[in-house]
Amino acid sequence: MSRVAVLGAGSWGTTLAVHLGLAGHQVHLWDHDRAALEEMEARRENRKFLPGIGLPDGVKVRAELEAALEGAEFVLFVVPSQAVRTVAERVAGTARGTIFVCASKGLELTSLRRMSQVLEECLGDPAPVILTGPSHAEEVSRGIPTSVVAACRDEARSRPVQLLCSTPRFRVYTNSDVLGCEVGAALKNVIAIAAGVCDGIGFGDNTKGALLTRGLAEIARLGVAMGGRRETFFGLTGMGDLIATAMSRHSRNRGVGERLGRGETLDQVLGTMVMVAEGVNTSKAARDLGARHGVEMPITEQVCALLFEGREPREALQALMTRDLRSET
Repeated sequence: MSRVAVLGAGSWGTTLAVHLGLAGHQVHLWDHDRAALEEMEARRENRKFLPGIGLPDGVKVRAELEAALEGAEFVLFVVPSQAVRTVAERVAGTARGTIFVCASKGLELTSLRRMSQVLEECLGDPAPVILTGPSHAEEVSRGIPTSVVAACRDEARSRPVQLLCSTPRFRVYTNSDVLGCEVGAALKNVIAIAAGVCDGIGFGDNTKGALLTRGLAEIARLGVAMGGRRETFFGLTGMGDLIATAMSRHSRNRGVGERLGRGETLDQVLGTMVMVAEGVNTSKAARDLGARHGVEMPITEQVCALLFEGREPREALQALMTRDLRSET
């Protein structure tokens, strides 16, 4: 049995806490929202983000960050990507001898840094572990079989995380290509928005099949240019996560795109959402990273135009379909 601090009590943080608690570990769950924590403790359930899933006895809700971190062997960051730096700065210096794990997916908008880079800067840890892959909280919390990846450039360091999280219904692989895993995990949310737009407009399987294929090629181009391994993008954190996110009814990013495709504005969509759609901010960061590395990102650019420049969904698709003709390879 290990002692684990889970920082962030949204749907995914709560799910990981429940999963680890059921696996026999002692879990301390913390969030910045004290009122939400008090309700969770009283009801032993996160009714806002994960209704119907009870907290196991092994999960303790902690209102104070220091109390959650005390004695933790593993610290999991499961806050929105734009909040990772703020939380990591609070953690810095308070947790020693621990393995830091980031389950947040995205790119920091201000710096274009990946989550592992943010943790390295804030915590002085040269090898944080990234936990990522196709894993909707709504399914993992109900015990639906799932496979993910624990990525760390020191693969021996990811092994304890693999052992911590693995159960007969939650299989964890290891990978040393942290950059590739993070780029795939972040950018798949951008392509999922585009996939949702196709659904909202009413296009069919042909359109989405082409979009996902070209979207994966776009993700891989950028990832390889940044130093990732091409084969990573055809694994769980690339193709696997893209398929799950772009196709699922659970996907908040696909849902954003669907509503945009039906004619709603971004402000209308975000104003009624409880959870964070990471792809909205990531699209800007991905576009800027593409420019920095000289990589063409046509789908990402059209998603940004749709989100922030008022482009109509059908105009965005037309721009993609009428680009200069070329070889697929």
